[in-house]
Amino acid sequence: MNMTFLQGLLTNISTRTRQLSDALGADKGSEHHLTALTEACQALMGRTGEASQIMLAQKALAHYRALNDEERLAFFQLLANDYAAEPADIHSAYAVYREREDNAALETLFNACEPRRQTLLRRLNLCPGGTFDLVNMRADLLKCLREAPELSALDSDFAHLFSSWFNRGFLMLESIDWNTPAAVLEKLIRYEAVHEIGDWRDLRRRLDPEDRRCYAFFHPATGDEPLIFVEVALCDGIPGNVQRILEHGEELPLEDADTAVFYSISNCQAGLKGVSFGNFLIKQVVQELSRELPQIKNFVTLSPVPGFADWLEGAREKATLSEELTIYLDTHESETLSSAAHKEFMRLAAHYLVDVKHKSGQPLNPVARFHLGNGASLHRLNWQGDTSAKGFKQSHALMVNYLYQLNRIEQNHEAYSVNHTVVCASDIRRQAHQASQYVEAKAPAKA
Repeated sequence: MNMTFLQGLLTNISTRTRQLSDALGADKGSEHHLTALTEACQALMGRTGEASQIMLAQKALAHYRALNDEERLAFFQLLANDYAAEPADIHSAYAVYREREDNAALETLFNACEPRRQTLLRRLNLCPGGTFDLVNMRADLLKCLREAPELSALDSDFAHLFSSWFNRGFLMLESIDWNTPAAVLEKLIRYEAVHEIGDWRDLRRRLDPEDRRCYAFFHPATGDEPLIFVEVALCDGIPGNVQRILEHGEELPLEDADTAVFYSISNCQAGLKGVSFGNFLIKQVVQELSRELPQIKNFVTLSPVPGFADWLEGAREKATLSEELTIYLDTHESETLSSAAHKEFMRLAAHYLVDVKHKSGQPLNPVARFHLGNGASLHRLNWQGDTSAKGFKQSHALMVNYLYQLNRIEQNHEAYSVNHTVVCASDIRRQAHQASQYVEAKAPAKA
């Protein structure tokens, strides 16, 4: 992989620094780590030089890594309560602003409103490897939010800082192939979230053939840790079944390929939830492939439809479905399924993707929200698109092609952003309309 010198250097520094900081934290017993972390954070907020701040940040993060789940929750509660903004400073700054209403007073008010924990997180980020440690720290925080919703303000601080630190300008697009260092390839196997990679032979089928591509975003501060990656198959025509892509039979000569299929997009870092990478990734990969292979005319996804099976199960209580379709949903035996029952299923799928809404007014399906928000259109529904156990469980094997047309991406994005318009093929919209004869009332949307 064509990694930059800076990225490799930072990776080596980060590794050595982590080993040093772990050694610094190993002197105390495990019961002392929370106390030591608290003291390091207090010292880090004091008036110290940059060199001292780096060492304090190393020690603090080393002690954090040694905490158990209960101690991490206690640390997050400490940050939320003891490192909040000072009410007295806010009231004082606001009083000055009400009198003067100038830019200097406004800046003072902004500074007073910023929680002290944002300063602490910035200082923890000073040491090599600190960025990735903080990403992992937020992943831990997200696990706590359901039981401790009062920590949501702390999570907002992480998200605010990460939106700047992981700005598009810092992201590096890298092409991944079978010759990429094994340390990175192992991470692809671990982070694959859509279609599990069974072993190294499975990975090689996805990377080594000439008609396969893989691209990932990296960040200089996280070294060889990918942030997101997309797997691409070059095909003759738009495919409708993912097993044919994953099993990969005969290799297609590049000159015969007219379609690039994005069949798996995986976010790698749970701590970066809510920080958007996928829209930039797809658009940049489209540009890369257009330059490399100008004969490619179609850029599509082969996307799962997670949640469709759950929605349909709930809709069955409020809909009049044919007995034949009901039996299919329970057994997935399709050999004797009639044309009428098949059409019924596809109409319900179209209705779900076009008409069923999240409480925000956007489509209920999260994959639809992602691609439509990026400027794609809903192009085709694929019966028996994913016949794996996972595919049947999440969508009764349904898969979807979203189409990225370079000359319509901005127009589609604008329509979706302003009015939540689901841009789709005319036959899908017609099927969605026809579903009204089966669905008496929409199933309730889920948050």
